Amino acid sequence: MQDMQLLLDGLVLMGLGMGFVFVFLTALVFATTLMSRVVCRLTPTLAVQSDAASVSDNADDAERMAVISAAVHRYRRRHRR
Repeated sequence: MQDMQLLLDGLVLMGLGMGFVFVFLTALVFATTLMSRVVCRLTPTLAVQSDAASVSDNADDAERMAVISAAVHRYRRRHRR
């Protein structure tokens, strides 16, 4: 009889533990969602970029693409099958 009582106590303890974790994680998801919405409302919207800034970004993108292409070419040259 004592073994059955120990088994039932273990199952109750497991249920309480799993229930606590479920409630905590659910509250954490709601809190994170709420904080995200608050931050999105409090931050100012981004200003529209000028044409000069977009031209600079295009130059940076072209340079970045060249560097990535060179790295891929060098990797493929070293690791041939």
